[in-house]
Amino acid sequence: MNKYEMIYIVDSRLSDGDKGEVAKLVAEMIAKAGGKILNSAVWFERQRMSFPIRKVWEGTYYLLNIEGKATEMAKLRRELQISEKVLRFLIIRVEK
Repeated sequence: MNKYEMIYIVDSRLSDGDKGEVAKLVAEMIAKAGGKILNSAVWFERQRMSFPIRKVWEGTYYLLNIEGKATEMAKLRRELQISEKVLRFLIIRVEK
């Protein structure tokens, strides 16, 4: 099992309940792909981006530490690319 760091951005204009639903959806995607969340936190609550993504200028950034296999992370990437609720994401493998 490899360890990964994942950052994803959602629209900061969403209500707290909607942001919670998106976080739950991402957690379900990770579990469905066979990964395991080790740690999760809101990194920035309301951060202005240098360029708009889907006409959104401010986003809420979430930081997660994940454990899983490389094939599972490929499945997760595909699921996140399809998701309309996640504006942008980045998954990086943490070196041992």
